[in-house]
Amino acid sequence: MTNLDRGPEVTPCHSAAGAGAVAEFHEPRAVPLGGVRGMKVDRVLPQRALPTVGAWCFLDQFGPERVEMKVLPHPHTGLQTVTWPLAGEIRHRDSVGSDVLVRPGQLNLMTAGRGVSHSEFSVREEAETPETPETPETPETPETPETPLLHALQLWVALPDGALGIEPAFEQHTDLPHHRTGGVDATVLMGSLGDAVSPATTHTPLLGAELAVAAGAEAVLPLRPDFEHAVLVIDGEVEVDGVPVGAGPLLYLGTGRTELGITATAAARALLLGGEPFPGELVMWWNFVGRGHDEIAAARADWESGTRFGEVDGHDGQRIPAPVLPGVRLTPRRRR
Repeated sequence: MTNLDRGPEVTPCHSAAGAGAVAEFHEPRAVPLGGVRGMKVDRVLPQRALPTVGAWCFLDQFGPERVEMKVLPHPHTGLQTVTWPLAGEIRHRDSVGSDVLVRPGQLNLMTAGRGVSHSEFSVREEAETPETPETPETPETPETPETPLLHALQLWVALPDGALGIEPAFEQHTDLPHHRTGGVDATVLMGSLGDAVSPATTHTPLLGAELAVAAGAEAVLPLRPDFEHAVLVIDGEVEVDGVPVGAGPLLYLGTGRTELGITATAAARALLLGGEPFPGELVMWWNFVGRGHDEIAAARADWESGTRFGEVDGHDGQRIPAPVLPGVRLTPRRRR
């Protein structure tokens, strides 16, 4: 997924190590994505008050909505894209040579490293064939594929200094581990939860898990106290250590917790994020994550000149041009 904003803001990011356990709500903002017809997302991260949770630096939720996704090739640097579909299928193609369908329940992880490009297009659903038998008096009606129902989470993970120059890569994981307790079934996307360890490649200590919460659940999840954590309810409502949380806002939990209580009266679904507070400062602009202005400007220039990022097959040279850099130097700043 790309940030399609034609005038992207500079996002300064700074670690919040040592904040301790808290319970803070951060509201998402609705973002219309230009170039994706009628498509809007709820952007939960980054925010000025909370730009990162561990190395997680970007979180969009889109849908459920019947909408066409048509995202032409675009670049990324300094990050991993984590795509977690909840409904619908997306065709992913990239400059590494990948051409896969992204389906619900499957983790799709692209590591940009020094630079990668990719595209994402929704897959139309085949229309159902009418059961009424045809007669000579009933002319055949051509079937029309349905506009797909899409619902997904798109996240970015910032790469640490030592991984900024690595070669780009793509991996898809169709069989992920589960941590089950007290009516909560946690699918571990990234990192580990209890004894469940994801096979996905990580470059910093990290946790990402989808929580399927049954009606009447009363669970206690193990946490690492050196991690900061956050919970996003996707649908339904849960109580997190006694705090009611509905769908929409991100509940930031800070650091220092060894466990997390989850209860629910009705079925719900949520995302649990965690990680060591990111060691250092970031600058995020458009689809690039870096450490300063010159790094971002060089990435933009390389994309515009057609170098570094490779080619994505199947688009006849079409791609998304980079926005114009703002008229000031991009500088990291501390979170509020």
